[in-house]
Amino acid sequence: MAKDNYFYALGRRKSATARVRLTGGKGEITVNGKPAKEYFAGSTMFLNELERPFAVIEQTGKFNASIVVSGGGHSGQIDAIRLGIAKALVLVNEDLRATLKRADLLGRDPRERERKKFGLRGARKQRQFTKR
Repeated sequence: MAKDNYFYALGRRKSATARVRLTGGKGEITVNGKPAKEYFAGSTMFLNELERPFAVIEQTGKFNASIVVSGGGHSGQIDAIRLGIAKALVLVNEDLRATLKRADLLGRDPRERERKKFGLRGARKQRQFTKR
């Protein structure tokens, strides 16, 4: 059995984690075993964000992406996938790093959800004060 050559990268955002495998191909993107258009229910904004790393380096339609994503909502998952694709493209060709960095695709957004504290309703919200 011949082993496929692929490039693997991990992307994270909030509580979403995306594992990305890039192979040469026709530009097909599958997310959790489904086509991306089906997984993200036809939202063109999300689909454009998926294609953005390829569009920046002008390689649209030259790579297939197989993605396994878990955690978070659709917005966090899209950002995690986008970071994973950009990191995998850098593994394909190190010369693309500067271009992707200028397009702000290689930086991880470190913002996470703040934990709930005891005695409060959430992370910071307190109960309403009543004088009597």
